[in-house]
Amino acid sequence: MSDQITTDPTKPAQRMRAGSMVLPLTPWLIAAVALLILPFIFTNNSAITIMNQMAITIIFALAYNMLLGQGGMLSFGHAVYAGVGGFACMHIINATDFFANLPLPLLPIFGGLFGMGLATIVGSFSTRKAGTVFAMISLGVGELIAACSVIIVAFFGGEEGISGDRTYGLPFFGVEFLQQIEVYYLIAAWLMISAVLMYLYSRTPMGRMANAVRDNPERAEFLGYSARWVRFYSFVASGFFAGIAGALFAINYEILTEENLNTTQSGIILLVTFLGGVGFFFGPIIGAIVFTLVQTVLSLQTELWAFYLGMIFVATVMFFPGGLAGLIMMHVPAWRLGKLGHLAWPYLKTLGGGLIGCLGAAALIEMIFHLRHASIGDHEMTLFWTTFDSHTVLPWIIAGAVTVIGFAICRATAPAMVEAWNEANAASKVTT
Repeated sequence: MSDQITTDPTKPAQRMRAGSMVLPLTPWLIAAVALLILPFIFTNNSAITIMNQMAITIIFALAYNMLLGQGGMLSFGHAVYAGVGGFACMHIINATDFFANLPLPLLPIFGGLFGMGLATIVGSFSTRKAGTVFAMISLGVGELIAACSVIIVAFFGGEEGISGDRTYGLPFFGVEFLQQIEVYYLIAAWLMISAVLMYLYSRTPMGRMANAVRDNPERAEFLGYSARWVRFYSFVASGFFAGIAGALFAINYEILTEENLNTTQSGIILLVTFLGGVGFFFGPIIGAIVFTLVQTVLSLQTELWAFYLGMIFVATVMFFPGGLAGLIMMHVPAWRLGKLGHLAWPYLKTLGGGLIGCLGAAALIEMIFHLRHASIGDHEMTLFWTTFDSHTVLPWIIAGAVTVIGFAICRATAPAMVEAWNEANAASKVTT
């Protein structure tokens, strides 16, 4: 008899035990390998800086999703916990006698503790209620601490903020973190640690009860659980990981200002989380990647990057409430049925036409912006690697025609795409 252990797929308990040690590890191993090899693919410092910012945003978005996605708590001031954690770490960096004996990789722990401490204080009264009450309290606390940033100069540094030098810390196995690539691997390590811990928290009884309190707090109370304390523990845990993100920001950029904890920053992380999808653990990861690429790469090409980001966000909320992650997960049934390939050609026709229409509309928007804001006599503009005179009629005709034709193709082929979608998600009939 073979020593290989086989499982019976008809027994759920046996199937769960067999797959639990393999399937959950696969995405984490893939993520770890990707983080290791990315610096060898994108070697310049600007690309590494973008990846650092992306990783920090992922940690912050996952921490925010512990509130919104798991606990159903909409916060308009969550940036203060990341900001306070970052400011506290910057003061530790400037305390040269203490920092000289502290390895830099341990600094994010202090940022997390400061963020958790502030979250403990605020959560003691803000988590008594959920919904609108919690949202308004979070907004008030965020505005209060942002206002204190220009009043309590000793801690926040006023309008100029505070800065420090991360290289004054104790070398970590000979690494002094002088180069950006060394900082990247530090942030990547904390990204993996934080993501794993947050995922494990979501699998604990407390994380499960946070979902129950989000969906039906009255029923959770009836079963004997305190909805307030469940929200409180989730809030404190979220503050801890937000503080880690703030500490990593301080390490990466070596400066913090009022912008790191104001309402704008809180709104950005809310946008990132919604864009990625609050109903899925990996949703904020996708949202952070997309947002960082738009903020850093697209902003180099156009001044209207925030306008396009807003359009993407509005379209996502209106047509895909589950976010980009929800859009991806919609295709799982077709993939399991082996019919995902049937959607390739309908998608190419419909989405290709829509993309052409969007590019034409973007050209019109850029031309209008250039026409109204260019200096006197500046008629030339470059768009899609083409230089032309924006004050002549021909570019406007071409852009308008591309827009109309693209959206016309999209509208004409949409019914066929819907039919292909229904067919791909329809289970095959079993004949006897």
